[in-house]
Amino acid sequence: MRIPFTQVDAFADAAFTGNPAAVMMLASWLDDATLLAIAQENNLSETAFLVPLDGAGADFELRWFTPGDEVEMCGHATLASGHVVLSSDTMRQRVRFATRHAGVLEVARDGLGYSMSLPKRTPSPEALPGIVEALGVDGVVETLRHPAGYAVVVVDAAQTVRACTPDFAALAKAGRYVVILTARGGAGEADVVSRVFVPAFAIDEDPVTGAAHAVLTPYWTQKLGRDSFVAEQASARGGRLTCRLDGDRVILCGGCVTVIEGTFLLP
Repeated sequence: MRIPFTQVDAFADAAFTGNPAAVMMLASWLDDATLLAIAQENNLSETAFLVPLDGAGADFELRWFTPGDEVEMCGHATLASGHVVLSSDTMRQRVRFATRHAGVLEVARDGLGYSMSLPKRTPSPEALPGIVEALGVDGVVETLRHPAGYAVVVVDAAQTVRACTPDFAALAKAGRYVVILTARGGAGEADVVSRVFVPAFAIDEDPVTGAAHAVLTPYWTQKLGRDSFVAEQASARGGRLTCRLDGDRVILCGGCVTVIEGTFLLP
């Protein structure tokens, strides 16, 4: 079987920045074990699989796999999927994806980049002692959790976020969480700085994480007293995105760059 393959740097204005994702178009669903094996072969933080739909509610069904497991929502691979679809049809202005756990997600053209609509996921205060200990950070202001599997640790300085060196083995044992470390930006920085660690899903650090900002946006818009802000995810690759709260949706804006096009040969 020959499967079209596109690798996209998402939340990026230039190649080799942002977060790489594989986007693969299927005629129909393969079994889950094969989808996971393909994601392991790609060895990227996410592989997005798309199957066309005929219904009026969405254009494609979309699923995402890390090298470790299927995830219930992934922002950067959704943005990358939108980029692939919209790049192949210059007359189309938006595309809608039906997902199994996150509802219908939309990607639309927005200037030179794209806007993406994700469900708002407001975290609630909760003690996370094992995660804080595994992160090894001081100056913790607040810890929060969202039941979809997100743990948020807020610290008092952006430099603490940048300098963090987690114990990834301990972090993985703390639970199947997307762990978000965040702080207000310092002088000359973005409004909000974060890093995201996902060792429980075989990814020590994710470069730029759209789904994490569906959690950060309701938190930081309330703290900053406004409905939008600029965020930096301070990974080694790095990425910036604009985050806006719109009712029960979070709107993330960013660019994409295609870096590989080809064919995946499935035995």
